Amino acid sequence: MRIGKLIFLLGCTASLAAQVTDKQLLEAPGANWLHYNGSYDSRRFSTLAQINTRNVNELAAKWVFHVPGAGGLETVPIVVDGVMYVTQPNEVYALDARSGRKIWEFHHVGPSADRGPNRGVGIYGDKVFFTTPDAVLIALNASTGNEIWEVKLAEPEEGYWSPAAPLIVKGKVIVGVAPGDRGLNGILDAYDPVTGKRLWRWSPIPKPGEPGNETWAGDSWKHAGEDTWLTQSYDPELNLLIWGIGNPSPDFNGDVRKGDNLYTECVVALDPDTGTMKWYFQFTPHDVMDWDAVEIPVLIDAPYEGKMRKLLAQADRNGFYYVLDRTNGKFLHGSMFVHQLNWATGLTPEGRPIRVPGVEPSLLGTKVCPSSLGATNWMSPSYDPQTGLFYVVSIEGCGIATKSTEQFRPGGFQYRATGDVLIHDDSWKVYVRALDMPTGKLIWEQERIGNDFWGGGVMSTAGGLLFSGEWNGQFVAMDAKTGKILWHFNTGQHINAQPITYSVDGEEYVSLAAGGDVFSFGLFEPGKTAAK
Repeated sequence: MRIGKLIFLLGCTASLAAQVTDKQLLEAPGANWLHYNGSYDSRRFSTLAQINTRNVNELAAKWVFHVPGAGGLETVPIVVDGVMYVTQPNEVYALDARSGRKIWEFHHVGPSADRGPNRGVGIYGDKVFFTTPDAVLIALNASTGNEIWEVKLAEPEEGYWSPAAPLIVKGKVIVGVAPGDRGLNGILDAYDPVTGKRLWRWSPIPKPGEPGNETWAGDSWKHAGEDTWLTQSYDPELNLLIWGIGNPSPDFNGDVRKGDNLYTECVVALDPDTGTMKWYFQFTPHDVMDWDAVEIPVLIDAPYEGKMRKLLAQADRNGFYYVLDRTNGKFLHGSMFVHQLNWATGLTPEGRPIRVPGVEPSLLGTKVCPSSLGATNWMSPSYDPQTGLFYVVSIEGCGIATKSTEQFRPGGFQYRATGDVLIHDDSWKVYVRALDMPTGKLIWEQERIGNDFWGGGVMSTAGGLLFSGEWNGQFVAMDAKTGKILWHFNTGQHINAQPITYSVDGEEYVSLAAGGDVFSFGLFEPGKTAAK
């Protein structure tokens, strides 16, 4: 058992005895924020409305917690009954959500954070769960921060790690891994929260004799990639775990892996009880641009063509916005949500891209739009049932993509066969875009001024607001209907994370990580302004 420094500060006024139940995990975000994506449907829509379009200009910083040694935080705070849990690689902090005062901290002794960020915890019962850069899943006592158990997900020496926040489904801890672009095959696991026993494992790579293996030429399936590195969604009514899958390896040269390469660049629906796949849909067959399909699938029940449907909406990294029937994965609609898209002219009636010949990595270099960064990336989208709009961070940009011959090497080496050079000219821009959910039609857009990189994701609220964290450090509140900027705060640090909102003792807060700090905002006089 590897345990680093552990500190427990007594006298905290926040309750640490709460037990998070299955019933609570089914609820939409309100006083608590219990999931990385806010709720199982991943809408990132909060029912709180104390902070609204009329008083958001009175929003002020209530507290700031500095995470020691941190930079580029991507943690999404989890809040339960006035206690907030935040992470950086190998570390978890419990804070009083009203004041930012540290309650306890936990340090895991493991490799440094250079393998990537940590995006937060999962919480269930009296335990907090998080993953580490050496691919370990750890369970902590939520009250004290003491380690209860740990289990190895995969071998870090091979190049595996895990940045994702665990998702708790029907008493199971669901976690993925990030072998990255290293020719390692992805996995998705379910663990018993009490004992740490692995209950099932699903591999996105079909082995010989399994359906889909024929989509890999020769033995290319052995070093196929397919990350599961971002926390996804769950439909309790259909009992479907819905998960986006990453790119194939090598990333930029598909000559050695001819075929569609299932189940890379897919969204898959699994039975959470057994890990059995029920259906799949592939966004980018035979991807050669590293367009991971891990963007969050948002689950929406809404009218579609005059009929109530169980829908799945996803803005994919390949530049297309998709609407699927989530009962069976059937393609319903697709449209471009970026203007700079030159690799395909559209989608077939089955949702398969109509490719433009020659627009792919080449020995001398080819201009491909969007670039390998994607038309969007890990930045979480949001869906507001009040406006009917789907909000997504959109990147307008291209790259010069090249390919080369490269042999797979074990031990965690990159297996990419080259990449692309971004074209950072005046056409490179980052937007927050609001799309009509069923059609993908652009309703409004707000450019992130001065941004040349991603920035963080978005969150909508019942107060009519859309919150957005920008790469240049601006935290912005917009009118969710129009995109008009109503409030902004300069954190002074790059923002890579998604905002949340929560309530303690009747006061609503909005929080996010920026740089090495966690900020929490509230109304200057909540009792007075809430009545306006």
